[in-house]
Formats: sequence, C-alpha cells, structure tokens
Amino acid sequence: MKLGLGNQDAAQATVVSLDGAGFSCDISKGKEVQKTFEIIQKTCGNISYLVNAAGSTGDGLLLRTRPEDMVAMLHTDLLGSMLTCKAALWSMLHTQGGAIVNISTVTGNAGQCVYSDSKTGLEGFTRSLAKEVASRNVRVNLLAPGFILTDMTAGLGA
Repeated sequence: MKLGLGNQDAAQATVVSLDGAGFSCDISKGKEVQKTFEIIQKTCGNISYLVNAAGSTGDGLLLRTRPEDMVAMLHTDLLGSMLTCKAALWSMLHTQGGAIVNISTVTGNAGQCVYSDSKTGLEGFTRSLAKEVASRNVRVNLLAPGFILTDMTAGLGA
C-alpha cells in the first residue's frame, strides 16, 4: 500500500500501521505531483490504482469568501485530482489498465458554495475522463458519500 498524505504525522502513523510506503506532496502543484509520482513509480513499480481523497472545506457565505480562498479550495479539491489522475494515467496506460476513484460528496450545505462547486466540477471531470480512457481498460469512478465526521469536518455543522 502506498499513501500520499498531506499531514506528515498522520502519514507516518498510517504507513507504520499498514507496513507500507508513504509519499507526500502538495497536489495543487503540477510539478510536485509529477515528481512524486515518478518517485512512487521508481520505488514501487507501476501504478494500477489511484484514490483521490484529498479535500479542503470551509464555511463561509459566498459574499464573505475571499477570492484567494476560493482559488485555494478549487486547487485542492478539483485541480489536485486532475493532476494526480494525469500523473497516474501514464503508468496505467503503459500497463494497459487501472482504476481511479475520485471522492466527492453529496453535502452542499448553505455557506459551502465554493466547496460544492469544486465537488460538482470533480463529478464532471470524472465522467469525462472515464469516457476518455475506457477503451484503454482504465476505469474511473466517483464515490459521493454523505457527511463524514473527520478532522476536516469537525468544526462544520452536519
């Protein structure tokens, strides 16, 4: 099992508990994603599976949300998944198969316009990418669970 987690302490604890390898990068930065996936491939071999579970959220009415906060959320929740899919696909297409699961949500509470937008964009991206790579034996799906209590959502209302 290979894990790429943003929180280094959580990543190390998870790696130790699962006897796996851990890699970390800022998924909103294309060059960093590409470099990390190259290291994963050199260290662990071809990439067959990708689960995009990274996310960020924040409560704030649209009128009170700063543009830079909007961009940061879109970079993590949407662009990050696009960049990791692109990086993993090189290996999957080379080995003629693989599977990608993008994690979205059905949650779209008042005060979460930007978050909802980023996850709706992820749904459209997933549908389009699935059609793009289906003939190459790569499956791309979206999982949209309801509200889950995590460190990220602890301060939000359900």
